[in-house]
Parts: sequence; structure tokens; C-alpha cells
Amino acid sequence: MDVDVQDDLAPTPTNVSTPVSRRDFVVVDDAHPFDLDAYISNYTGRTALERLCHIITHCPGLAIDAYSLTIKLVQETRDTTLYDSIQAAYERISTTTGVDLPPAQDIAAVNASWLNDTKTNNKKEKSKLELELRTYTNNMIKESIRMANRDLGHFYRSVGDHHSSYKHYTKSREYCTTSQHILEMCLSVLELLIEQRNFSHIPTYIYKAEAAIEAVVAANSPSAVDKTTAGSGGVTSAGAAAAPTPSVSKKSSLERDKVRAKLDLASGLSFLSQSNYEKAAYHFVRVGPAKYLDDWIGKIIAPGDIAVYGTLCALASYTRGAIKAQILQNSVFGVYIEQEPYVRELIEAHMSSNFKGVLGLLSRYYSRHSLDIHLSGHLKNITNLIRDWAVVLYFQPFSSIKLTRMSQAFGWSLEEVEEHVVASIRSGAINGRVDKQNKVLQATVKDPRAELFGRALQAGSSLKNANRKLLLRMRL
Repeated sequence: MDVDVQDDLAPTPTNVSTPVSRRDFVVVDDAHPFDLDAYISNYTGRTALERLCHIITHCPGLAIDAYSLTIKLVQETRDTTLYDSIQAAYERISTTTGVDLPPAQDIAAVNASWLNDTKTNNKKEKSKLELELRTYTNNMIKESIRMANRDLGHFYRSVGDHHSSYKHYTKSREYCTTSQHILEMCLSVLELLIEQRNFSHIPTYIYKAEAAIEAVVAANSPSAVDKTTAGSGGVTSAGAAAAPTPSVSKKSSLERDKVRAKLDLASGLSFLSQSNYEKAAYHFVRVGPAKYLDDWIGKIIAPGDIAVYGTLCALASYTRGAIKAQILQNSVFGVYIEQEPYVRELIEAHMSSNFKGVLGLLSRYYSRHSLDIHLSGHLKNITNLIRDWAVVLYFQPFSSIKLTRMSQAFGWSLEEVEEHVVASIRSGAINGRVDKQNKVLQATVKDPRAELFGRALQAGSSLKNANRKLLLRMRL
């Protein structure tokens, strides 16, 4: 049996329980705007609540409005434990960091009726689903057992018990009879892992989902349909074998594209969590149209997030040629970029070497990026990579350049320019040296003839060593 229930899979600690020091607080003002209502309207369900919790914990200026919104939204769910976590997060930000905020009860009173009714209904639903599973298990109805485990997985996910949800999702794998069932199980687990932000297990289920979708497509291919029809004796009125309809192949292709879009999104988030920005960008820009993501839009991610994640990761790791080919000439990804207009400004500024504009846009939308649950932990590293890459790109056409000119181009002080340039030289990104007295960056001049002779001598030495080893083996 292909079962991989992992007992060590514990819920990943969320932002509601992460202590934040005062220096890590995100400031929202005219220079760093952030529209909370417009932002959160892009999400539904638990994703909206998790993002609001992140905002409460990291931005005291929006904590009151975010807490009020969260209390309203949580009552549309059946997760009573999240209600307690939200309240604890709001109270903690005031007591542990010294931020003066009004008591939680003054903003939104506890809805005791909702709490009691929800707990009662959850208990009844749980008993009902567990009884159905026991009944089907005793009767050995394989398909019913699979569906019962699936329904229990959905239930436990809705009440916030991720571990039990994962256990029932993977338990249903034992009773899957078709590749379509396996695919549904994998996608359900991927949703759970993304929601839980447990990215280490995502590649496993992406691999299984890829194998399952290929099996589904193969089973629905015209040749497979033709064999099935022939084997069942299906003939037309004229006595000829029934030809497969073109809609079968088209439907299979559409289903593959939809699954591929979701898998690319999951892969992008997984690589982003590992700080592998080049691979993350590769998968984000490959995500298909938003309609292919179905209910993942809003429940998992917003279209604007795909544009932001893909663009920032690309700017931190891609060459200009790759950005032009994979982003600017990508009509599908261009639709996502239209959701966040400043992203196009950011790309155009980078491509036109307006690096002062690039850094200015990153600074202006720092609050927007810092309050994103997936991006916040990587923002500093991504910004540093974009800045360092900009310094390298700016210097490439020159053999020497004054640091004062670079200071004007980047909007930095002379000391900051010198610091960044020296760091790039030490890391090997720039081959040059700094004349501190004249404040000039000069490229290190290399003799191409000497380099060519050196490579030729090295190749000859390698060939000589290989031949000597070959002669030794022949003698043995």
C-alpha cells in the first residue's frame, strides 16, 4: 500500500503566536501606503483570517481595524480555536511590546452564542462522519470508505485540526481505485499544506499529482477511448467502430492545464520558502490563467500575489534577457501584473536602468510586501539581491566610473555607494577596485591573450594526465 502518513507532521506555528519586537513593526503612512480593506477583499476563508492575524501581529497601526475585521470573518467559519488565537494575538501585541491599544472587548465583544452553537454543531458533525466511516469500514465498501475519509479530512481542516485532516486525507489513498481519486487526494493535501505553511512536504505530493494527472490523461486519450469502445463491442449503425470524440482529448488537455497551474503555484511557494528565488520565479511565471486555479483564487492566493512573488523573485535572480523573455513577453503573466500596476513600473524601471526608481518603488511598497504572510520573511534578502544586482548591471558598460555619479543614479550617499561597491567586489560580482582618494571605481583590466594561453595550457595538462591514466590501465 502507498501510504505515507507522517506522525511528525505537526501544525507549523503561525504568525499569531510569533513574538515581534518593536523594531520589527511595519509602519503604514503616506510614504508607505497600505489599504487594508482593499487588500483583504482579495481573500476568503482561513487565508483571509491568517493574513489578518499577521497584520495584527506586525502592524500596531492597523491592529484595531484588522482585529475588528477578523472577528467578523471568523464567525463565518467553524474554527473556534482560531477565535481564541486571534484574541490572544491582539492582547499579546499590547502587553509584551508596550504598544498602547484598547482592550479587545471594547472593539468586538466575544460572541458566546456563536462559540457555543459552533462547538455543538462541530461535535454533532464529527460524530456523524465518524459513524459513517465505521459503518462503511465494517461493510467493506471501498469507495464509500474513501469518501468518508475525504469528508473527515475536509471537516477537520475546517475546524483547524490540520494533523487529523492530513491523516484522513492520506488514509483515503488506500481506497483510491482510479488515478482521478489519487489526484483529488494530492490536491487536497497540497491545499492543506499551503494553508498550514508546511512547505517541506509539498514536493512529495507534487510528484504524486504529476504522475496521477498523466495517468488520467492517458486513460482519457483518444487511443484509450478507442480501445475501450472496441473492447466493449461498441459499433456505429453502419457497423464501423465508434470514433473517439475530439472533446475527450480537449477535456483531458484542459484538466492537465488546470492541475499544472496549481502545481506550479505550489512549487513556487515551496521554492520561495527555501529562498530559492530563481526556481520560485520560474514556477510563478508559468502559472496558467487565473481561471485554471479555480477555487484556489481567494482561498489560497490572490492574482496580485502571483505577480508580486514572480516579479520580485525574477528581479532578484534573472538576467535582463530572461526577464524580457519570461515576464514582459509572457501574455498570461501580464494579466496578473495588471492586478498590481506598480509591478509593471518596477519592471520597466529595472529594464531601463532606472535603479533609483526601482529602489524607490521597493521602499514605497515595503509595507505591502512586509504584511504578506509568504513574502515578509524573505523581503530583506530579496531587496538586497535586487540592489546588489542593480549595482553590477549599472557598472557593466564602464571601465571606470566616479562614485559620485553612482550616488546620483541610486540616490545613496557617497559612503553607502562605496560600501555596496566594496561588498560587490569582495563577493566577486564586480571585477574591479576602488580608488578611495579619487572616489573612482575601476574595472580590473585582463589580458585576453594571457587568459587564452592559460586555458590552452590547462587543457593540455588535463589531456596529458588523462592519457597517462589510460596507459596505466592498459598495462594492468
